[in-house]
Amino acid sequence: MSALELKIPPPLVAAITAAAMVSASLGLGPVLALPAGVRVGGALVLAAVGVGCDLAGLVAFRRAKTTVNPMAPHTSTHVVTTGIYRITRNPMYLGLVFILLGLALYLAAPWALLGPPAFAAYITRFQILPEERVLTERFGAAYTAYRSQVRRWL
Repeated sequence: MSALELKIPPPLVAAITAAAMVSASLGLGPVLALPAGVRVGGALVLAAVGVGCDLAGLVAFRRAKTTVNPMAPHTSTHVVTTGIYRITRNPMYLGLVFILLGLALYLAAPWALLGPPAFAAYITRFQILPEERVLTERFGAAYTAYRSQVRRWL
């Protein structure tokens, strides 16, 4: 399974997950009876939080002048610990989870609710854990100390 590590860009994994969620909502079982305002409003709020997390992570990386390429953690030049990185070690992946949660709420289909945790599990195994190994090798005690102070997700 290590052949999948750092191979598929996380936004593509999120897009595939979103497509599966939409497909599941079209043909598998009932739709939850939620008012349209709750579905749309809640989905927009969750998606906005997700986009905010993504942008905050991107801005922090740009300010530190380090790579934003998730496929190449070995090219990182700094351990970023400022901004949103004081709250979560993976704000861009967290942002994608929030966007998927917004989609799940909008779809109001029970099967679609499996998408966000499936995405999180895949990203943890095939993206985050390999990144953590590389960053520990590259930055040693500085990254280890950061890991001990800030959670992986929230």
